[in-house]
Amino acid sequence: MFKLTGTLAAGVGALVIALGAVSPAEARTCVNKAGQGTNTTEEGAKFQAYEAILQATDWGSWAAWMASSQKIGEAPGYAVSRVRFKCQKGGLGSTCVGQATLCK
Repeated sequence: MFKLTGTLAAGVGALVIALGAVSPAEARTCVNKAGQGTNTTEEGAKFQAYEAILQATDWGSWAAWMASSQKIGEAPGYAVSRVRFKCQKGGLGSTCVGQATLCK
């Protein structure tokens, strides 16, 4: 058997406390998604791209979003971060590729 010294025992105790600081209930599952949209306006293309992101993540969340806010950066049941778009003129008007991180 091993005998822990006072300093080592305190360090092991601190490690146990630190590891236990995040409970399984607080753990999040995050996904990074991208989508593309085309529309006559840049705002419309961003909307289409964000719709594609939500559809690729969770159809139920997309349906709830369509029935509620329809605001880019929101997704029912998810924390949304790092939303960004890269848009180009051409074709029908504008094409945008969007990216976002969604955590449940």
